Amino acid sequence: MPRRLLPALAGLALIAATPFQTEIAEWHRAREAGLRRDGGWLTVTGLFWLREGPNTFGLEPSRDIALPDGPARAGVLTLRSGKVTLSGNGPARELRPDSADFVKVGRLSLFLIKRGDKYGVRLKDPESAYLRQFHGLEYFPAAEAYRITARFVPEKRQIPILNVLGQTELDDCPGYAVFRWNGRELRLYPVLDDPGAKSLSFIFKDLTSGKETYGAGRFLDTELPRDGKLVLDFNKAYNPPCAFTPYATCPLPPKENRLTVRIEAGEKKYGH
Repeated sequence: MPRRLLPALAGLALIAATPFQTEIAEWHRAREAGLRRDGGWLTVTGLFWLREGPNTFGLEPSRDIALPDGPARAGVLTLRSGKVTLSGNGPARELRPDSADFVKVGRLSLFLIKRGDKYGVRLKDPESAYLRQFHGLEYFPAAEAYRITARFVPEKRQIPILNVLGQTELDDCPGYAVFRWNGRELRLYPVLDDPGAKSLSFIFKDLTSGKETYGAGRFLDTELPRDGKLVLDFNKAYNPPCAFTPYATCPLPPKENRLTVRIEAGEKKYGH
């Protein structure tokens, strides 16, 4: 091998990605793929709240829910006493909120959601302008210092979680994570998405919120604690759906999770 190549090869060896860097890079790729996928948050282009009784939908502008594609008069969604029934688009059937049930209208998909006592229809469009204009995500440089092993203290309770609609719900919290950062002891309280959840979800703000990172806070998911410990990898902190579409109903960080430190890791503010 020519001697002049040796320094270059040595330099390549020094900058070769570590397993940690490779893992974070793969997480970034999966994160963006999830946003871009068919039915991902970048395809959400509308949210229509239902009133009690019939709610017509279709391409015709006079419909209660005017759509950008499909038949002029596509069907009717009837809300009666907490149940929503679809008619006019095949056999009449009941729709379950926040489930895999959906209504296909042209290229569009309509999903029923329930927030508090409100029922709404979320519109997904594979030709969304949000998807077409998506220019990728920015992150802080990956740093192993932000992969923190925390102590988990079991303490079942319910904590109030406010959403962007101004509604507050009590979510189940199994305890809290305790960790040290820059000489300070900090706590974060997770919530469970459902009683059988296999992971914990943290909603938090820090002193980068509204500056380098999304103003309403970020999310972080972890595995369930083992032997009284869990790993908080802030390199995998990510923006809520509201950063990408105005038609999401994101939860906001509880007061317990408003950190008075800078967490310079994970996803930065989406610049659109």
